[in-house]
Amino acid sequence: QLQLVASGGGLVQPGGSLRLSCVASGSTLNYYAIGWFRQAPGKEREEVSCISSNGGSTHYADSVKGRFTISRDNAKNTVYLHMSTLKPEDTAVYYCAKSRASRCGYSYADWGQGTQVTVSS
Repeated sequence: QLQLVASGGGLVQPGGSLRLSCVASGSTLNYYAIGWFRQAPGKEREEVSCISSNGGSTHYADSVKGRFTISRDNAKNTVYLHMSTLKPEDTAVYYCAKSRASRCGYSYADWGQGTQVTVSS
């Protein structure tokens, strides 16, 4: 059974950087697109980024475009989200999820637990 574990969150000052990791066990991620989502208190969950199964296609929410970079290492069954120039409004719990398809734009079947990112001085 697939298990997704997100890690790498923490407290960072505005303008700082963090790299989140999403590691899968129990099944391979290699054939599926992977998405990163976030949810702040009192707000709806937002899809932040998605990467296709072979890494050839990536998508970003306008709110993070130019600041966040998604990547994957299929040999390690891991997807990363590198976040830079962080802002207080990036504060949220971040989740990774496995798509039902190899491309972005489809629904997600499996979700990991979240990792908290707090951007504050």
